Amino acid sequence: MRSSLHEQIYDLEDRLLQPEIRRSREEISMLLADDFVEFGSSGRMYDKIQVVEELPHSLPGSTIIEGFQIKVLSPYVVLATYRAVKTNESREEMRSSLRSSIWRFTDGRWQIVFHQGTRLMESCK
Repeated sequence: MRSSLHEQIYDLEDRLLQPEIRRSREEISMLLADDFVEFGSSGRMYDKIQVVEELPHSLPGSTIIEGFQIKVLSPYVVLATYRAVKTNESREEMRSSLRSSIWRFTDGRWQIVFHQGTRLMESCK
């Protein structure tokens, strides 16, 4: 069961990074819980409404997940942690950040309730 849950949460995190999902307000809205909060790597704080409105307008890029792990906090709550490596369309600029997300199982599906991104300094990569 643990590896299945690991794969399921990984797939959900990966979906949130896919350009076609990020452009869809409906898809984003389904993945984010109504009480979602994000502490962005920019230092800004976002709620669900802000993410659903702003994310479709973000610049496209590719993000790779490295070192993905989960910790089961309860039967219905999971903490996911990983390193995200993001490149722009020309793959010139690479940025890394540490990510953590809390996923909650409600009404038969997993939704993200909290996310934090912490940008890594060049020397930490």
